Amino acid sequence: MFDFHPQLKQRFAALRTGAEFFSLRYVRESGQYLSVRKNVAEPPSLSRDEGAMLTVRVNGVETYAATNDLSQSGLQAALDKAEQHARRLKPHALLDLREQAVSSDRADYFSPNLDQPFPSLSDCYQLLGAESAAVPKDERLVNWQVSIGITHVEQIYLNSAGAELRQAQRFVYPGLDVTAYDGSDSQTRTLGRENFGQQGGFDVISRCGLVGAGPKIADQALQLLLAPNTPQGPRDLLLMPDQMMLQIHESIGHPLELDRILGDERNYAGTSFVRAEDFGSLQYGSELLNVTFDPDIPEQLASYGHDDDGTAASKQFLIKEGLLLRPLGGALSQFRTGMNGVANSRACGWNRPPIDRMANLNIEPGDQPLEQLIGNIEHGILMSTNRSWSIDDARNKFQFGCEWARLIENGELKGVVKNPNYRAISAQFWKSLSAVGDASTVKVLGTPNCGKGEPNQVIRVGHASPACVFSNVDVFGGDA
Repeated sequence: MFDFHPQLKQRFAALRTGAEFFSLRYVRESGQYLSVRKNVAEPPSLSRDEGAMLTVRVNGVETYAATNDLSQSGLQAALDKAEQHARRLKPHALLDLREQAVSSDRADYFSPNLDQPFPSLSDCYQLLGAESAAVPKDERLVNWQVSIGITHVEQIYLNSAGAELRQAQRFVYPGLDVTAYDGSDSQTRTLGRENFGQQGGFDVISRCGLVGAGPKIADQALQLLLAPNTPQGPRDLLLMPDQMMLQIHESIGHPLELDRILGDERNYAGTSFVRAEDFGSLQYGSELLNVTFDPDIPEQLASYGHDDDGTAASKQFLIKEGLLLRPLGGALSQFRTGMNGVANSRACGWNRPPIDRMANLNIEPGDQPLEQLIGNIEHGILMSTNRSWSIDDARNKFQFGCEWARLIENGELKGVVKNPNYRAISAQFWKSLSAVGDASTVKVLGTPNCGKGEPNQVIRVGHASPACVFSNVDVFGGDA
């Protein structure tokens, strides 16, 4: 681990520049994806990537250059190029960053159980094969797949102010999906899609419930074939954590990214219905809504000690009792606006600059167990596992579809319905939050594929949430 650190530190010390400040961020990432489809093992997909980004600050102008040539001359060439960019851009610079603070921290960060080896390829394939074979034989089950993705990331950040930050992380993504077809309708049921991604080792597999899930997921796919369409009309909506993840991501996370609010993303990822002047005054949701940026849950996908600019990360309330308090803005956006933000300057790899990104964005638990949430609903519906999503550029008007739903009548779960969808407007939807599940309903979830930026950056994001109830939401089925 960190075997390249001594050489990298030596080469960094030997770099020469006229910049008043410079930094190096080295990233080495390797991954493997293993799957068994319909009891047939597919070849493993393996990947490896390694490189470094050099950043300079010259007369208050900050620029960067990246390279996969990690020799002394390769690093020096990238540094020289970044410095040239800075001097050329000086007459056109929009910001003077000479007064922006820089990190001098020294720290290491490790994923939980990183010292424990992950099972071998053969052991993993044996597990996947056993789970695939457990899917019942039924001619209506036309496709199924069991998979594990594993990603290892080592990152080293060094700067001329003395910072020395190292991270070693392992991300695990178990997956299972089953598709049923009866000649006219097709329904797919999954084990949370990729929502069970976590940091850790083989312990992630047991936490996500992959082992033994095959028969259950297959049975649910078959139930969906026989189920009626979701009825249309206003109902109380009980969203389970694996759907809350998508809801948080799209209608809280993206709208609160400060660079998006400032207009930086309008030509690509979009804008936000939130304005800079809304922080401290906008009632974003009901008083039950408490949303945190939380890097401190070890197994969550975006837990870390420092972000990619070297800023120390700590838990912060973004929304408290429904009131909007703080944006998702890293050091640069904070400097531009004078607003308090969080340590969320993040890059997807060595050849991309850090920008404002979601990290771990969580809803704090309430005080009601699941039974109570259901018991208090007279006319409602439970929805789980996102299947489709659509939301406007301002992250306001949305329509989301789920895989699984059950009607709720007079405080009792009733029959399964298929093709469940709901639609609303973000600025109003969170005000309809009427009940929040307690800690027993919370799941730690996340996604490895949140896209943003130009050129595009795909990054890991964590979401933890309890089950939540929203009042009087427009619900409809696939035939609406």
